[in-house]
Amino acid sequence: MVRMQVNLPPDLDPDLRERLVAAEKEYSQGLQREGKIAAIWRVSGQFANYCLFDVADHEELHACVSGLPMFGWISTQVEALSQHPNAIG
Repeated sequence: MVRMQVNLPPDLDPDLRERLVAAEKEYSQGLQREGKIAAIWRVSGQFANYCLFDVADHEELHACVSGLPMFGWISTQVEALSQHPNAIG
């Protein structure tokens, strides 16, 4: 699970911001269609989200996250999750 906090500069060119937001949407929806992002939640009131990734290993996770068009402006916090032994499914 990755928490991402986007920190775009307030004085960023509006056209560049618009292009970055559109590219980010396209890229993240592609990861969702591929099954690499299993779920995504927005943090209310922030330019932040939580993504639950379903990838083979740390290297694949890094490739997915570092491929984000806004990667240079994103702070991440990664928590590796495992199946709980008491889980039904």
